[in-house]
Amino acid sequence: MSLLKRLAIAMALACSIALPAVAQDGSLTISVGFGPTAEVPDPRINYNGWMSNQTGVTETLMGIDYELNLYPRLAENIEQTSPTTWRVALRDDLMFHDGTSVTTQSVVDAIAPISEEGNPAYNARISNLLDLAGLEAEGDRVIIFETRSPNAAFPWTLSEPGIAVLGPPSEAFPINATGPYIFREAVPEQLYRVEVNADYRLGTPGLEEIRVVVIPDPAAAALAFEAGEVDMVINYPETDFARIQETGAQGFSAPTARLYFYTVNARSGPMSNPLIRRAVSAVIDRQGIVEAALSGVGGEPAGTIYPAGTGWAADIDPLHDPARAEELLSEAGAIKEGGVWTLDGEPLALDIVTYSSRAALPLTAELTQAFLQAIGIKATVRIGEYGASDEAIAAGDADLFLQAWVTTPQGDPGAVLESLLQTGGGSNTGGYSNTELDQLLADGRTIFDQEKRAAIYDRAQEIIVEDAALIPVFHVSQVNVARAGLTGYAVHPTETYWITYETALQE
Repeated sequence: MSLLKRLAIAMALACSIALPAVAQDGSLTISVGFGPTAEVPDPRINYNGWMSNQTGVTETLMGIDYELNLYPRLAENIEQTSPTTWRVALRDDLMFHDGTSVTTQSVVDAIAPISEEGNPAYNARISNLLDLAGLEAEGDRVIIFETRSPNAAFPWTLSEPGIAVLGPPSEAFPINATGPYIFREAVPEQLYRVEVNADYRLGTPGLEEIRVVVIPDPAAAALAFEAGEVDMVINYPETDFARIQETGAQGFSAPTARLYFYTVNARSGPMSNPLIRRAVSAVIDRQGIVEAALSGVGGEPAGTIYPAGTGWAADIDPLHDPARAEELLSEAGAIKEGGVWTLDGEPLALDIVTYSSRAALPLTAELTQAFLQAIGIKATVRIGEYGASDEAIAAGDADLFLQAWVTTPQGDPGAVLESLLQTGGGSNTGGYSNTELDQLLADGRTIFDQEKRAAIYDRAQEIIVEDAALIPVFHVSQVNVARAGLTGYAVHPTETYWITYETALQE
């Protein structure tokens, strides 16, 4: 067994702390690392729509299938009638959970508040994706969307889980949606519970109840699964995946668009220097991390944002070259004395932050620390909550923030880059700014020719690598386990879909 593999396993065992979760007869109990943030998590706020979409409560006008193709979901079709005008026709068999019909006006009433500052449903991230100048119902079947500027990604945007079709809420139906399951209750950071919608238009769903319980530590979730306290674990520890299947558990693993990457502090400190950023990227042994942190379950070293072989991925191979890293450090003005790199007379030291809800994150951070220290760069690792790590990088109190994002959550390449790297982007906590990249991302929205768009995003990926605007590490296959008898389930490449009306659990 390699040193990397032994280190990965030792670290996984060190994190094992059992936390209780309760399963009930007739329900599917799913363990996840993140949970609801409110007793009634409005799908339009923050990322609440992901869980309501994953559990089959809410549905969107458009959807993304398991091959990352766009398809009409609650819409019957979508038509562009001008560079900024889109006509969306509704299906005619749609009912809300309270038994009332879905109307074009109810769709307008659900979506319009997302873009209204001051409205409780306002979501700056989704509002930016929509870029709406106007929204209105045209008769009984058609909704007219008017965007402020041409937006080639608009049809894909309508698959964003936060743009859910909702009816008026009530005490009985606080999230009044259209899916195969009905929201019943949430306990912040603990539980999200739904029950069957027996009147679902596509057929009777296969489960009576779904309980999503929050166990932030993946090792604890694995213990809860073995104890029979949960029926399914989303993001099961890769280091234990082969063994748990030998006990009779079902294993599910498939490639996703989720990228493990480092946000860099581009405002201050050593990582504000592109040469040092590139050196850090070059020293990371991505293949070694994949073998150690993912235990051969799945994952590929990442040279760029999007997974190799997908439609938007540029042909950029990952670089692992410690000698080149040291050359870059010298070019940056660093000096190596006694095996230790110094910069401006002080030891070159980097502070890495991450969170623990995905088993591979702490392992990857620790291994990165080892690679840096092997060439004489001091490094520390702090493992905490996602929010605290995000705040640390934003405040300049950390140099590298290791996180994991789905890079094409709506199937289109622009949204994530705009959020992470565009000047002033909503999740650009590292403060990176590049005028050429900003212009490319703006062009990617307004140019509809697909060959030209591909060239735009190819160049954007080249800039990201040339400037080490962020540091990609690997793309991961999602690893889930369930007890025997789960049918009608598969890993979705965007990770925003879990349960369909066909999902069932045989006793």
